[in-house]
Amino acid sequence: MYIPYGRQSIREEDIEEVVRVLRSDYLTTGPKVTEFEKVVADYVGAKYAVAVSNGTAALHIACLAAGIGAGDEVITSPITFAASANCVLYCGGTPVFADIKKDTYNIDPEDIERKITPKTKAIIPVHYTGQPCEMDAITEIAKKHNLIVIEDGAQVISGEYKGKKIGSISDMTTFSFHPVKPVTTGEGGMVTTNNKKLYERLKLFHTHGITREPELMDKQDGPWYYEQLELGFNYRITDIQCALGISQMRRLDAFAKHRRALAARYNQGFADCKNVITPYQHPDCLSSWHLYMIQVPADMRKAVFEKLRQAGIGVNVHYIPVYKHPYYQAHGYQDICCPNAETFYAGAITLPLYADMTEEQVDYVVEKVVDAVGSC
Repeated sequence: MYIPYGRQSIREEDIEEVVRVLRSDYLTTGPKVTEFEKVVADYVGAKYAVAVSNGTAALHIACLAAGIGAGDEVITSPITFAASANCVLYCGGTPVFADIKKDTYNIDPEDIERKITPKTKAIIPVHYTGQPCEMDAITEIAKKHNLIVIEDGAQVISGEYKGKKIGSISDMTTFSFHPVKPVTTGEGGMVTTNNKKLYERLKLFHTHGITREPELMDKQDGPWYYEQLELGFNYRITDIQCALGISQMRRLDAFAKHRRALAARYNQGFADCKNVITPYQHPDCLSSWHLYMIQVPADMRKAVFEKLRQAGIGVNVHYIPVYKHPYYQAHGYQDICCPNAETFYAGAITLPLYADMTEEQVDYVVEKVVDAVGSC
């Protein structure tokens, strides 16, 4: 038996939706893309959505739409996948890392405030593991300093902050539809926004900077005519992928309900295990439970990790602090230290959690973790 840390849930109805597209006239940039954008926008409560090829592309075009460029600083979390910071580098900007909070593992609003300089242009809060950040505090900071907020919601679709779905709160929110995420399109991403001007820029940047909209062009030579207005990218997603995404969205609430039940079972299973710290859930937040993280004593982490792998449990670690990667160390981040992030990383282990995981599998993982921490 092998239990992965995450995996997609594909059913016959998903396959049927994809096959319908394969038999249709459109394989890409057709009606399913528009439909998927509307489904996600409606779900999160946003006015506009732009679907793209992956979550990194979503972050990139969001930074481009925000006008981030050379000389601009953007504050983000070090406990995230590298794309949350790389997207700033793609635009010529400089990522600045604010430390995380010890309890939620999310970016600390107080440290965001401390890291702001005259060069700061934006904040990219990361809803780590699917638990929303403290958006009221972050929004207040952004308004005070006239900053753009781009929420990295790669892990959080279905998550809520104070009863409001993530995806409709800030200037822009990005999502990922990688197979381990709450819903999948194979690869895919999306940006949601309530700002029409940002929406128009997002549309440009995801398709070569080209438009056919008459009101945006300098002239109109005929129905074939189009113009390139920006240096954009080919970040288009296919109708094939979007058909899968539409089908997956129909089950998102069921997926989320099951993930939350499994997380509660994990919490109960570890309640009396003194060497395991379970995730704290902020009372203002409803997590999507993309990941279930535990912390064990740092001097035990490697041994516990190896014992669990030997037991057929596909544990992982999310994430190495971004500034610790060799690329960042070689490009001016060698003296950066976020103490809470480094302490968290030293003992962090990601346990399996996914839509088709069973209660029996959770119980097996709990048993093996308790055995491992007790024998190290």
